[in-house]
Amino acid sequence: MDFSFSEEQEHFRKMLKDFAKQELLPNYTKWDREGVTPKHLWKKLGELGVNGLRIPFDYGGSSADCVTTGIAAEEIGRGDFNLTYAVMLNALIGEIITNHGSEDQKREWLPMISSGEKIVGIAITEPSAGTDAGGIKTTAVHKENVYILNGEKSGISVATSGDAFIIFAKTNPDLGNRGISAFIVPANLPGVETRGYEDLGNIPISRGSIYLNDVEVSEENLIGLENNGFAQVMNGFDLSRLLIGLQCVGAATQSLDETIEHVKNRHSFGKPLAAYQGVSFPIVTHFAQLEMVKWQAYRGLWLRDQGLKHSKESALVKWLGPKYSQEAIHECLLLNGHYAYTKEMPLEQRLRDVIGLEIGDGTAQANQMVIAKDIIGKEFRSY
Repeated sequence: MDFSFSEEQEHFRKMLKDFAKQELLPNYTKWDREGVTPKHLWKKLGELGVNGLRIPFDYGGSSADCVTTGIAAEEIGRGDFNLTYAVMLNALIGEIITNHGSEDQKREWLPMISSGEKIVGIAITEPSAGTDAGGIKTTAVHKENVYILNGEKSGISVATSGDAFIIFAKTNPDLGNRGISAFIVPANLPGVETRGYEDLGNIPISRGSIYLNDVEVSEENLIGLENNGFAQVMNGFDLSRLLIGLQCVGAATQSLDETIEHVKNRHSFGKPLAAYQGVSFPIVTHFAQLEMVKWQAYRGLWLRDQGLKHSKESALVKWLGPKYSQEAIHECLLLNGHYAYTKEMPLEQRLRDVIGLEIGDGTAQANQMVIAKDIIGKEFRSY
């Protein structure tokens, strides 16, 4: 067993760590306060090779392995939690188009995703279908050489800032999960409308709803085989859930580092706060929890790189990563005192941002169901 990163991966980590500290961290709260999606930074991440980590060289990407992609999620998460969507979202979409898209789709979309020229979202969730992704009601009716899409997608990241979306719709409602197809749908097509939310956190991600009203897309916009969309995306969630875990751990670890400096320098009753076990022990507890989640995430990414089963590991990381991270950030907020309750410090925003990923890409309960199915057996599942 080898738990070390390669020399190239260590160089990549250092480069991203410096970039996150110098260019992302100072402006992390700016985009939240202004309600802006910093598209120029998505392009900057494209220049650094971050957007196209899971996209082949031939289409402008980096052809990076999953472990390297995890390094990017962790380090960008330390600087700007929301910009890590450029890692996580693009890795998921990049894999879907690379593995299932046509040659024309790959040549048209993958270079623009890699460069950050285009931001592409993925639209599965609906008002009545979240964890039960197979319960979507959006339809795509095949008519001559086009598909006509109708429905509503909700809780979609980059809904109001995305240039296009991978829309999942039912092409054969009688087949259930096996009747779902995926389409690339440009945001400027007639009949596509979006509405943003006033969210607690993740403001720069411009989350919202997408409304599809008789939207016509060409047959060439179908990704892969008709009625095969569900299978295409579910495997991708095993990757995105691992990256989300590292994204959250990155934000929480940065919060711990800042708090450790604070408690070493802040004195109370003649001693540094760090001298009190009531201060140091909670920090140690959160550090230990984050370390365990982090290395389970990298193990899951390694398993994926080897082509080995990793759904259980992915679900575990997605369940505990956001949970332990928000608990750690909350503790850091308390240890920093009343100034941390203001918007002068980034802790309150990190707490708001991380809580959002206790929901997105599978709730704690949904991931526990995946684990139970694996370790107990399908015949004992309650769904």
